[in-house]
Amino acid sequence: MELMATGNIIAIQDMGAAGLTSSSIEMADKGGVGIEIDLDRVPQRETGMTPYEMMLSESQERMLIVLKPGTETSSKRIFTKWELDVAVIGQTTDTGKLVLTHKGETVCDLPIAPLSEHAPKYDRPWDETAPAPVLDADDLPTRDPISALTQMMCSPDMASKRWIWEQYDRHVMGDTIADSADSADAAIVRLDGSNKALAISSDCTPRYVQANPYMGGKQAVAESWRNLIASGATPLAITDCLNFGNPERREIMGQFVRAIDGMSEACRALDYPVVSGNVSLYNETNGVAIPPTPTVGGVGLIPDISLRASYAKAEAGDLLYLVGSTQGWLGSSIYAREMEGLCGHQPPPVDLEAERTNGQYVLAAIRAELVRSVHDLSDGGLACAAAEMAIASGCGMVVEPHETLPAHAWYFGEDQGRYLLNVSAVKLSKLQELSREFGVELTFVGEVIGDDIVLNSSRMKVSELARKWEQWLPEYMENQHANASR
Repeated sequence: MELMATGNIIAIQDMGAAGLTSSSIEMADKGGVGIEIDLDRVPQRETGMTPYEMMLSESQERMLIVLKPGTETSSKRIFTKWELDVAVIGQTTDTGKLVLTHKGETVCDLPIAPLSEHAPKYDRPWDETAPAPVLDADDLPTRDPISALTQMMCSPDMASKRWIWEQYDRHVMGDTIADSADSADAAIVRLDGSNKALAISSDCTPRYVQANPYMGGKQAVAESWRNLIASGATPLAITDCLNFGNPERREIMGQFVRAIDGMSEACRALDYPVVSGNVSLYNETNGVAIPPTPTVGGVGLIPDISLRASYAKAEAGDLLYLVGSTQGWLGSSIYAREMEGLCGHQPPPVDLEAERTNGQYVLAAIRAELVRSVHDLSDGGLACAAAEMAIASGCGMVVEPHETLPAHAWYFGEDQGRYLLNVSAVKLSKLQELSREFGVELTFVGEVIGDDIVLNSSRMKVSELARKWEQWLPEYMENQHANASR
């Protein structure tokens, strides 16, 4: 950042996959220039490295920078100040070629264009994923909602991950505002020396993508966008990591193609561009592929840290309101898998227009300070969102039944584009007025009261649910360790 402030930089790119090869070629291609690199000048951690190894090494925390001629000395002083390795390894040219020298010999002399934007397009044959059946909630048996809630909150997807994240440093130079220990839908990091902050969220629901790659791709982008909104941020852009099996298999290539189609549509509809990303293919063991996992990492801007949102501020006497429409969609849901052993049904549809409108409404409500807590609805639906809010706030909650939907569909359906809002009674009228301005569906669903989580007439102490939720992963890992030691 200090070097950028000097104006010495013409271009800069981080080194990720393929190291110097990709960064130098991509940078030269975008600039319409050639590039010459003397590999003898490249800092090396080992002796005897070959040109091949140096160009493909993926050593982390490296950047390739093009400086304005004559600024080398002043720039180097900044690197020295921060105790960072730096070396001038080459220069740009007008040849349009990548030229590499090593020990006095030219070891590479290639035109850049055919290696970048003019490279042959990789278009493998692919098959569309067969349409999955729709799961009708009316076909499922009635179950006690609190028993179902407990079982779902103590499942791998939903149990507390404290056992994992508390083992790692999660603070960045004292500017971390909200991390895994905080009850927010995104991590929040202050922009150093300012009252602004970045919100960061990483999302994907592989079971949705497995059942319907196109819809699952859309949902991955939409949920990332939704989590940033729920933290009080304006979504800015995404990076992606597309993790799939062997693309030489037509069905896997089909997953890849259609997931990207869905992601592309969502990014356009939400004005949420892809600015970087990578692809990881051939993720298989004994011919069995991983679930398709197009992970989306989103970043958004909070203009004033005092207006960041979380789901940990509910107080007794507050009201619970739901933003968005509920049809009770249970296909590919946590409920269907954990309670009924059902997988592979059509995931919930993603209405991108509703996502955008509902999100803009929620963000406006946050910035107008009309809500006390906000939580997006995703895995586990309304009941699990309310349970997480109750645990984080240390309050009881009553979530009312629906007039017509079955209890399992209402409480655990994973319909998209929804948020749970916690509002004080004195601000309700303004929240409702704002909902009419945006044309969004705002529904009363319960209240903050007592020490229990209550669904229908079934109840449980929030403290007991929190204990089970926190203990599941440590107990699982302890059992795994014990079994491995036998």
